[in-house]
Amino acid sequence: MKAMILAAGRGERLRPLTDRLPKPLAPVAGEPLLAHQLRWLVAAGIQDVVINLHHLGGAIEAAFGDGSAHGVRIRYSRERELLETGGGIVQALPLLGTAPFLILNGDIYTDFPFTLLPATLAPDTDAHLLLAPTPGYRETGDFEFDGRRVTRRGAGYVYCGIAVLRPGLFAGRRAEPFSLRDVLFEAVAQGRVAGQVWAGYWTDIGTPAQLEALDRHARTQPAPGRR
Repeated sequence: MKAMILAAGRGERLRPLTDRLPKPLAPVAGEPLLAHQLRWLVAAGIQDVVINLHHLGGAIEAAFGDGSAHGVRIRYSRERELLETGGGIVQALPLLGTAPFLILNGDIYTDFPFTLLPATLAPDTDAHLLLAPTPGYRETGDFEFDGRRVTRRGAGYVYCGIAVLRPGLFAGRRAEPFSLRDVLFEAVAQGRVAGQVWAGYWTDIGTPAQLEALDRHARTQPAPGRR
């Protein structure tokens, strides 16, 4: 399976850090967040990775190159304009192939073992989402879940920014700015989204306070992929 890391965003809420550093290079326990994420993928047997670039993308490419130093093969999808999560995936589809692929937001940290994700999707499923119970710092969640299928939009669970997607989910879409959530909401309404819940550690780094808390956590806990 191939993986795509969404790394093009500006990270406005993390300014001024992200004025000089793309969010995936934010330091976590002495390493860029992206280095941790690549380690998770390698631990799950994934070696082919696509990373989309826009804001300060050259810094990511300079830091990670072809990925060989991290045990992966990286190809870059460079965006002249920021295509958001949905459009960024559409532009990268030629690099991802025709099989289901893993998607990973470039601003999350978790101890979730990626080997628990399905390697294939059932014929009636276009997406498999990793969900977490809605944390206290979120005003609302994203979806409701019945233990097997994502049933509707709702407050019970948040989408963790980790999923397995079928390329056909984007049929008819163009490489223009739009959110992945738009596509997921449509697929949920059609009953074509499965999922699973992770009750372990998961956070995004949307704010400086979240990044600081993550750094403290990562310095005291075994790093995923190094156990």
